[in-house]
Amino acid sequence: MDEFDLVITNGVCVTATDVAPLDVAVKDEKIVRLAPSGSLKASRTKRLIDAEGGFVTPGGVDCHVHLQEPSMFGKGSSADTYETGTRSAIAGGTTTVVAFAPQQKSLDSVLTALANTHELARDNSYCDYGFHLLVANPCARALSEFQQLASTEGVTSLKIYMTYEALQLRDNEILSVLLEARRNSILTMIHAENGDVLAWLTEQLEAAKLFAPKYHGHSHAPILESEATNRAIALSSLVADTPILLVHVSEPAAALRIRAAQTAGQPIFAETCPQYLFLTRDDLDQPGFEGAKCVCAPPPRDAEDQKAIWRGLRNGTFALLSSDHCPFRFDDAETGKKTCLSEEYPVGRFRHIPNGIPGIETRLPLAFSARKMEMTKFVEVTSTNAAKLYGLYPRKGSLIPGVSDADLVVWYPDGALGDITLTNDILHHDVDYTPYEGRKLQNWPRFTILRGRVMWDRDGGGVVGDKSYGEFLKRQKSTLNAIWDTVQEEGPFDLEKL
Repeated sequence: MDEFDLVITNGVCVTATDVAPLDVAVKDEKIVRLAPSGSLKASRTKRLIDAEGGFVTPGGVDCHVHLQEPSMFGKGSSADTYETGTRSAIAGGTTTVVAFAPQQKSLDSVLTALANTHELARDNSYCDYGFHLLVANPCARALSEFQQLASTEGVTSLKIYMTYEALQLRDNEILSVLLEARRNSILTMIHAENGDVLAWLTEQLEAAKLFAPKYHGHSHAPILESEATNRAIALSSLVADTPILLVHVSEPAAALRIRAAQTAGQPIFAETCPQYLFLTRDDLDQPGFEGAKCVCAPPPRDAEDQKAIWRGLRNGTFALLSSDHCPFRFDDAETGKKTCLSEEYPVGRFRHIPNGIPGIETRLPLAFSARKMEMTKFVEVTSTNAAKLYGLYPRKGSLIPGVSDADLVVWYPDGALGDITLTNDILHHDVDYTPYEGRKLQNWPRFTILRGRVMWDRDGGGVVGDKSYGEFLKRQKSTLNAIWDTVQEEGPFDLEKL
């Protein structure tokens, strides 16, 4: 009889395509067997977990995470280190994150930015991790390093910005990045907001002495996002339909433009985030400075927009539900949200509020408890599609015996917990608030398992894993919809075809 390292019995396994009552056996960090429910209960194993009828899903894969980044927007700096951020991820059912290695405009090398970020993460991660390169200076040297990023360093994605003075690329720079990314099968993520219009609106609002946090939403008017989304899609089509991923989409008109491009056969992908499903612009309009807790970009929209974003998740417009975890402490005048407060501006200046919210731990429980998607779709958008888009599948995001890492989340049986009140004091990040304070949830990960090791045991000690267990993941090119195979079949970019 085989001996296993771990057996999970009496669970209902869910993948992106199937739901079935199955036992799971783990050995040497891999899933090695799926068998009819209860059939492995008597197996020889070092540890047995009885799921008691609860769902068993692949570990969450969150590929939009900001950790321990340098100050790039004034005084604010990230509250979470790799240690605290990944501790929070594990407690919320996420076993893999892909964070950002930021190249600042003053730096001419992307490889140097990557090396600096490796130093921060090494031996400081509770979960497995990879990096996207954040490109702010696409000079000749940086572009020449793309080949090494993909072929040697295992970094097959990058992110660029169409906004923010510290990061914004002009259209000609975007085209240069897209062309070099295309040559090296690197997926380009784009923050699509019109930075010039944002600056103009901000100036107009301040001239009218409108400084409070709620005016952050006015400065990031919906048209900024839909216009930039359209322009990003147009630029990618110019460079022979280079694949792009539009990140943190909040606005229905932008989603419609993405859907139209997808219907036309363009390799356009998109993600959204919990803040656009569970927060609205009313959360910015709170007494005093409280609305700053929900300042992120794009900002939360209105309730009708929320419904459209949920539809986009269900119908496939959005391949991903990521957290965009970008944490700043609220009650912190040195590096947090309150850096913008002064005697002259007692409710701050919205333009200087550190821009981002925490969400790495709450992403899965919020989406799971909402029950607005089929369970297979939940797994698809929170795990499997991210693994495919970012070159981690089938090692991550699936339950394939002999192939997939034993990254698993065991949920409680339906109704076992009753209502859980979400409060910041039950979370594991290094942030002093959650924008979802007081919300009622119906479930939470009972166990989070990384490569066969229990890292989170909610009833048996909480975070029980080791912060050095997480490994850096060298990634392959994206496999979702075989996008790079199609690009290669269509041949290189050809100016004579324009």
